[in-house]
Amino acid sequence: MNAVLVVNADLGPLHRVSLKHAIRMLLRQVAEIHEAEPDRLIGVYPMPKVVRLVHYVVTRWRFSHGPAWSRPGVLSRDEGRCGYCGGHATTIDHILPRSRGGKNTWKNTVAACGTCNQRKGDRTPAEARMPLRVVPQAPSWTVLYAR
Repeated sequence: MNAVLVVNADLGPLHRVSLKHAIRMLLRQVAEIHEAEPDRLIGVYPMPKVVRLVHYVVTRWRFSHGPAWSRPGVLSRDEGRCGYCGGHATTIDHILPRSRGGKNTWKNTVAACGTCNQRKGDRTPAEARMPLRVVPQAPSWTVLYAR
């Protein structure tokens, strides 16, 4: 397990942290275990999957903007499926290639398998005759961290 979900005191998702960071939060008593792996211990603590903050943290800023763009975020948003063939995605692809001014944005990137990414190359989906199966959109915090 490489990441532990941190939820607010009202059980709203906040972010993910490393297992080491989650244990430090438990030791400092700013969080408690909400969900754990059965029969697995780290010292005296069960191995956490989800930790809940003891005190509520105001997160108004999270709802004014969505999450920042990231490669892992694109893969998570697209559920690890290629936007072109529906297979297992391992990379991301820019719909408008970066060489033509495409940016790293939620609406310009889609998860892709290596084969489709290589085949599309430095072209748009229309030029490569590879229609997208999905319409890329910016995810909300809850959608992105629920996965």
